[in-house]
Amino acid sequence: MLLKNKQIAIVGGGMAGLTLARLLQLKEVNVKVYERDFDQSVRVQGSTLDLHEGTGLEAMKRAGLLEEFYKYHRPDASKMVVVDRFLNIKFNEHDFAKTMAEKRPEIDRPPLRDILLHSLQPNTVVWDSQFVSMEKEGDGWLLHFKNGTSTYADLVIAADGANSKIRPYLSDVPPIYSGVTLIQGDIDDAEKSASKLFSFSKIMAFDDEKMLGFSTKGDGSIMFIAAFKCPENWLAQSNINFNNKAEVFTWFKTEFSNWSNDWYEFFTNGNVQCTPRPQYFFPFDQSWETQGNLTMIGDAAHRMPPFAGEGANVAMQDSFELAEVLTNGIFPDIKTAIADFEKDMVARGADATKETLKNMEVMFSKNGLQQMVAFFSAAH
Repeated sequence: MLLKNKQIAIVGGGMAGLTLARLLQLKEVNVKVYERDFDQSVRVQGSTLDLHEGTGLEAMKRAGLLEEFYKYHRPDASKMVVVDRFLNIKFNEHDFAKTMAEKRPEIDRPPLRDILLHSLQPNTVVWDSQFVSMEKEGDGWLLHFKNGTSTYADLVIAADGANSKIRPYLSDVPPIYSGVTLIQGDIDDAEKSASKLFSFSKIMAFDDEKMLGFSTKGDGSIMFIAAFKCPENWLAQSNINFNNKAEVFTWFKTEFSNWSNDWYEFFTNGNVQCTPRPQYFFPFDQSWETQGNLTMIGDAAHRMPPFAGEGANVAMQDSFELAEVLTNGIFPDIKTAIADFEKDMVARGADATKETLKNMEVMFSKNGLQQMVAFFSAAH
C-alpha cells in the first residue's frame, strides 16, 4: 500500500478533514488531524448542512456512519419558506408531505462533527494546533504551529478552508470576487430572543437584488445572512465596526431600507455577532503542479459562495475520492495517485462553482423572488 509506514498530516478538523481521517484509519493508515480550535468543546459555527446523495451521504456511507447520521439528522429542517421583503409567504414547503429533505437530509454541524470525532482513534486530533508554516524535510514536510510545536509528515493534506494557509505551497492562483458580500449573523439564544423570526424555522427572502435568509438549529440558536451586491472594496471603504452592534444596525436600516421592520429583531438582539464575508471563488480552469507529498481538499481547493449548498458536499466527496486513490492499490506511487485525484477534483469543483454562480445570478436578479418561487414550485 502506498501509505504503509507513512505519517499523514491533515491540517484542518472540519467535515472534510475528519471524514478523510476516518476513511484512512479504516485502511489502517497512520494519520493525525491538526486543528486550531483549543479543544472539542469550542462552539461550531455555521449553518445547518444538507447532505446529498453521491457526495455527503456517500461519504458517511463509506465511513460506516450513515446509521449514526440518521440518529441526529433533523427531518423538518429542510422545509423552507420563501417570502418577500415584508415577510409575506410566497412558497411554503411545509405544505408538501414530501420534500427535498428525503434526498438531502439536514443535520446541524456540531452533531455531525461529534459523529466524525467519535469515530476516530483516540488522540487522532491534535487540538490547539494553528498552522504557521512548513518547510521540506527529506521526502516530506516539517510543519510548525502557533503553539510552538512542530511535527514531521510524509504527506500533508490541506483541509483548512477558504483562507487556507497551506494552499500557497501548491498554488498561487488567486480567488475571484463574485460581486456579492454577505453579513453573517449568529445568535445563540434566538429561540428566546428572536422568537418571532425563529418561529419560521427556515426562510429565504429575495427583493431589491438582495437576499435575507436564515435557518434555526436544534440547540435554539440561529444563523442568518444578509447578502447584497457591492464592489470588492466595499468592506474596506465602509468603515463599519462589525463588533459594534449599533453600527451594523444602522448599516442594515440603510442598505435594506425598503424591507420590513420585522427583520430588525436580528440586529437589535443583544447577543448577535455579525461577521462580513465577501464571496470569492477560484477560476474554473485553475491548475498547479502536482506534488507527491502535498495536496488539498474542500474550500482550500475549490472555494465557492454558499448559494447552492454544494461546498460541504463536494468537500466530503474530495475526502472519499482522495482516500480511494491513496489506498486502492492501483497507482504506482503517491504522486500519480494525487495527480489523478486532483484532475478530477478540480473539474468537480468547477462544476459546483458554475452551479453556484448560476444560482446567484437568479437570486440577485431584479425578479429573483419570482424566479425562486417558480423553481421551488416546479421542484414539487
